[in-house]
Amino acid sequence: MDPGERRPNTTRRRLLQAAGAGTALSLAGCTGGGDTTPTAGDGDDGGDGGDGGDGNGGGSGGTEEPQQSQNNQDGGQIGDGQLVLATTTSTYDTGLLDALNPMFQESFGVEVRTISQGTGAAIRTGRNGDADVILVHARGPEDQFLRDGAGVNRRDVMFNDFVIVGPEDDPAGINGMSSATEAFATIAEEEATFLSRGDDSGTNTKELNIWEEAGIQPSGSWYQETGQGMGDTLVQANQAGGYTLADRGTFLATQDNIDLVIHVQGPIRDGPMILQNPYGVIPVNPAVHDNVNYQAAMAYVGFLTSPAGQQAIADYTANGSQLFFPNALAEEPDFAQYVPQDYEGPSMSMQDLRFQHWVDQQVPEGF
Repeated sequence: MDPGERRPNTTRRRLLQAAGAGTALSLAGCTGGGDTTPTAGDGDDGGDGGDGGDGNGGGSGGTEEPQQSQNNQDGGQIGDGQLVLATTTSTYDTGLLDALNPMFQESFGVEVRTISQGTGAAIRTGRNGDADVILVHARGPEDQFLRDGAGVNRRDVMFNDFVIVGPEDDPAGINGMSSATEAFATIAEEEATFLSRGDDSGTNTKELNIWEEAGIQPSGSWYQETGQGMGDTLVQANQAGGYTLADRGTFLATQDNIDLVIHVQGPIRDGPMILQNPYGVIPVNPAVHDNVNYQAAMAYVGFLTSPAGQQAIADYTANGSQLFFPNALAEEPDFAQYVPQDYEGPSMSMQDLRFQHWVDQQVPEGF
């Protein structure tokens, strides 16, 4: 097999072809929620991609050759010329990928196929080898992904925060509270309608963490699970006159279409740190899944964390507001981004054992 050619993966092809039932798929970008203004980059609207469109609203199923940039024409193709990105719905619903992915494609000549899911589903997609790289926002599950060897070379990319939103008349009386757990406890006590995504997403994981910190197991008719992405959940909360937890970026991108307001701010606006929302990008481990396009995955990581990629993230706005804040570039090294948060590093004896393991695994007998 040509070293630059990926082994066929029928599961991956089936996933991409079937994407649409609870999963959004697009080429080189996505359709943003709300009236977004991609000021960083001139990305085309990728359509909803549910039928495997060509990124321009068509239904070619991605059969056309990816457009090669001048920089890449002389350098050859990266892997098989296609990158499968599994990512959280907030990067999709905000339209951020409409700004980023066309820039990457133009620079590297790599076709980006985006699978938009909750973070839990995106991590499972990567774990199964059905994506080359994941862009998600739940550090606990990300750390487990790293511990299990399913992903490698994690990098911080950007952050925003979570906010608790609800109807303007605020039936539970939580407006201005400085504690997310107190706000959740008050909502439960008042049995005010609360809509949970209930989809194992990063937002859903954060919501459940807050309920746990509050010592509450939410249940009853007031607590409703949508099983939908962030944009759809905001619309349903608006229709139901209920509260929900949202990432600030998707709320801002959707703000023109709903009447909900922010009642409890996150740490960007001096709210509690429990509402922080960092995003990380992780290539799938090619030693576990030799079908993945690891070269393209690392190129994508490099693009997102480069000065150009970080500036594009900083410049992207919706309704006049910045949605995400880049955090990949820093003068001081931040080694914590690469490893699980509880990682303490090997002792000297462990370093010796690791080196011996490398020798045993990699050096041919009789060398």
